[in-house]
This record gives sequence, C-alpha cells and structure tokens, in this order.
Amino acid sequence: MHFKADSALVRFIQEKLQKLTLFHPGIQTADVHLRVDRNHERENKRVEVTLGLPGPDLHSGRRASSFEEATTDAVEALRRQLEKVRGKAA
Repeated sequence: MHFKADSALVRFIQEKLQKLTLFHPGIQTADVHLRVDRNHERENKRVEVTLGLPGPDLHSGRRASSFEEATTDAVEALRRQLEKVRGKAA
C-alpha cells in the first residue's frame, strides 16, 4: 500500500534516530522504510531501519499498531545493538 508520510511522522522519526548518535558517533547513514501490511491484524504498520556504520551495518524491523510505536521499538533495538558494538570496540 502506497502512502505519503506526513511531516509530523517524518520529524518524529528524525528525532528518534538523532538520539542514536549519543550511543555511536560514527553513524554515517540511516535508511528508513515504512510499510502498511495488507492484512486485518491491528499491528499492520512496519518500520525497517538500517544504520550505516564503519564495519557491518545494523538493522532493525518492528511492527506495531502505529508507525510511532514501531519506530520507538526499532530505535530501542538499534540502541541495544549500538551498545554491544561500542562494548566490543572498548
């Protein structure tokens, strides 16, 4: 299903992703894909985020009843991954 994200959603996603730079200053890119699954489930909003880092990229995908909730969950998963990467580098 095609849709255009409104400016409030885009701003919300940008703010969430910006906070990840506190955990890893080497984030080079963030690729975000939003999708509405065609099913009758309540949790049909999907957010996929890929962070470009020096070394392997990190990826997280989450599904929820809203894009904001899915974004929050995906960013939290990426935060945990970034902490692991930072811990291995130390």
